[in-house]
Amino acid sequence: MHKKTNILLTGASGTVGYDVLKQLSEKPDQYDVTIFDKKSSKTVRLFSPFKSKAEIIYGDISDKESVEKVCKEKQFVIHLAAVIPPLADEEPELAHRVNTLGTKYLVKGLEKHSPDAFLLYSSSISVYGDRLHKPSIKVSDPLLPSEGDEYAKTKIAAEKIIQNSHLDWSIFRLTAIMGGHKISKLMFHMPLKTALEIATSKDTASAFVNAIERKEQLSKIIFNLGGGEKMRLSYEEFLSRSFEIYGLGELDFPKNTFAEKNFHCGYYADGDELENMLHFRKDTLATFFNDLNRSVSPFRRFFTTLLKKWIKLKLAKQSEPLNAIKDGDSALIERFFGKETSSAEPF
Repeated sequence: MHKKTNILLTGASGTVGYDVLKQLSEKPDQYDVTIFDKKSSKTVRLFSPFKSKAEIIYGDISDKESVEKVCKEKQFVIHLAAVIPPLADEEPELAHRVNTLGTKYLVKGLEKHSPDAFLLYSSSISVYGDRLHKPSIKVSDPLLPSEGDEYAKTKIAAEKIIQNSHLDWSIFRLTAIMGGHKISKLMFHMPLKTALEIATSKDTASAFVNAIERKEQLSKIIFNLGGGEKMRLSYEEFLSRSFEIYGLGELDFPKNTFAEKNFHCGYYADGDELENMLHFRKDTLATFFNDLNRSVSPFRRFFTTLLKKWIKLKLAKQSEPLNAIKDGDSALIERFFGKETSSAEPF
């Protein structure tokens, strides 16, 4: 009889994490899953359907003792817990505690209690920084986080902790993952001309789940995880198609609403390496936008269309690049535009 693999999953309440949990729970004869996540009304609700399918342990990844308790007798660890932007950039100390120190505590706990465990970590395309003019990205490229990108700094630090550990490991640097995201002021940080390669959370989760049976091939290697050529477009095209689906009409924001530099994203030139091992890609831009279209009810689209002018006005007020120009903040103007820029147009 096949012995089940003991898996620890952190960050199961996140977009990718929840899809990983769903996929793991479909294979109860293969995996014994332990979920480690912070207790909240949201996580209790999310995890309630999995009470009989997984061990649920609530705790804080930034608390050393809590982490150590879940590190015993584990064979495979999928580490997705993280504070993400915009919160990570607004509260860098919190991001450091969760993303960097949390990873350190997890590594130390595993080294002590499960030294033979394989640790699979989700890093980010943000570690490469601004690639607006050099959009073709490889794992071997230098790590140069954009100014103000505290999240990327915590990911680079966590990667180093894992690489210097005594564990067996692999790191997946995730591209822009689409699914379950709320619109935030961060949307205005990315220049419209950015080359964008997306991946769905479902496909990304499949990569993590498929990796469990491919440890030898992945051992001590960093990979870029993206959706491939069929998931590439410009950020402007992505937003235009999304706005149309939601009923927001054209992308008619005032000049300087979007930054012109200092973000991240691009195309993964070496992304096929992981796909050739794990065969996780199922989605294309066609399936992604079809699914997005189905997720928006005609009722919601109708009312959004009625209120689109007001909604876009409210969104534009959140634009930090636009506000930097209105306020004459030379430091932020330099960060978002690289030069003195003409005043904002009325909206």
